[in-house]
Amino acid sequence: MKIPKIHGYIDRRILINFTVDPKVVEKIIPFPFRPKTYKDKAIVGICLIRLKNIKPKGFPDFVGVNSENGAHRIAVEWIENGELKSGVYIPRRDTSLKLNTFVGGRLFPGKHYYAKFNVKENNGNYHIAFKSSDDTEISIDASETKLFSSKSIFETLDNASDFFENGDLGYSPNKEKFDGLRLKAYKWEVSPLEVSNVSSSFFENEEIFPKGSVTFDNALLMRDIEHEWESEKDK
Repeated sequence: MKIPKIHGYIDRRILINFTVDPKVVEKIIPFPFRPKTYKDKAIVGICLIRLKNIKPKGFPDFVGVNSENGAHRIAVEWIENGELKSGVYIPRRDTSLKLNTFVGGRLFPGKHYYAKFNVKENNGNYHIAFKSSDDTEISIDASETKLFSSKSIFETLDNASDFFENGDLGYSPNKEKFDGLRLKAYKWEVSPLEVSNVSSSFFENEEIFPKGSVTFDNALLMRDIEHEWESEKDK
């Protein structure tokens, strides 16, 4: 799906990351994708992003729209023209903006579900939750910290940062194909979050992910990032 370049600002982006047995992930991602692993674990997660002044590049900010959004993501790789590529497969997207539910999958890559968000931010503390039109729910409580989790499979903040920066290309299912969309951040800077509570009815659905197969690993925060969205060739 070819769209004009979209420009705007990431007011806040939280990446909530989990590890999973790659064999579980293999069953739920379509060809040509396969799990991208780190230390023999597949990486899945939720991106909770608040976007501001989103509009075609070159238009003034005042015509842009704002929204809260959630995307469930799976780190993947694939072979393209004999070369190994990597990115994320996005089985579902949720949004607070009804416009997105109309244009998603039609004029903009990826179907979007309408969701009601509950967002509270205060002095570096975050509570973000949503319930979607099909009753999918997520919730997270987290606080800013200077220390990256010592229990993370990535071991260091730099390792985690590099892994997710390389996942800037996302593919979303759309009927018989996959819509490609690349995030081009003008700068890439993440900081760690300490998570006290996290839940996702998608990752807790035992018909998709057997009980105990998904383990929380870490959470990362990005703030005030100017960026562009650029469509990529569909698969």
